Amino acid sequence: MAKGNKRKAAKSKTITLKVAKECLQLTLDGKLRLDLSFKEVSVMPKCLPKLCEVEEVDLSRNLITKIPDFIDYFLSLRLLDLHSNYLEELPASVGRLQNLLVLNLCNNRLSSLPSAMGLLKKLLTLSLGMNQLNNLPSSISALQELRHIGLSDNKFTRVPFCISRMDKLERVNLDRNPIVTEDKSNQSH
Repeated sequence: MAKGNKRKAAKSKTITLKVAKECLQLTLDGKLRLDLSFKEVSVMPKCLPKLCEVEEVDLSRNLITKIPDFIDYFLSLRLLDLHSNYLEELPASVGRLQNLLVLNLCNNRLSSLPSAMGLLKKLLTLSLGMNQLNNLPSSISALQELRHIGLSDNKFTRVPFCISRMDKLERVNLDRNPIVTEDKSNQSH
C-alpha cells in the first residue's frame, strides 16, 4: 500500500459518568438536558442509566450503531436526538418511552422501524429523513398526537397509508423520495 493511503479507523471514545455529568445542562424552561453530541462515541455510554432522570438527551453526530435496551429506563424523557449516527435498527424498547414528545432519527441507516413505535402516544414530532425507509409500520397510525413527520430522502415509492389516518398531522415531509404518481405510471402503458 502506498504511503499515505492507509485509512485510519475512527477511534471511538468512552464517556464516563463524570464526563456525562459535566454535559448536563438546564434548559431555559427548566428541563434537565444531557448533551453528548459530537463526542465520537460508537456505543451509548453504559453510565447513562445512572442519569435516567433527564428529560432531554442529545446523542447526535456520533458513531452510534445500536441503541441498547436500557433506553427504556428514561421514563421522563421528552426529547431524544439521535440524528447523524449509524443506526440500522431500533429496539422495541423505544416504545416504552411514554413521555417522549420529539424523536429525531434523521441521517441514520434505518431500513425499518419496530411496531412498538406506535406506543409513543404523546409523540408530537418524528424526524426520519435521510434513512433507507420504504414503508412505515401500520402502528404509526396510533400516534394520534403527532403533528410533524419528516420522511424526506428515503425510499418511499408511495405515501404511507398509515399517515392518512392521523387527524392532527400538520406537516408531512416526503421530499426527495422516488414516489410514483399516477400520471407517471399511466404514461408507461
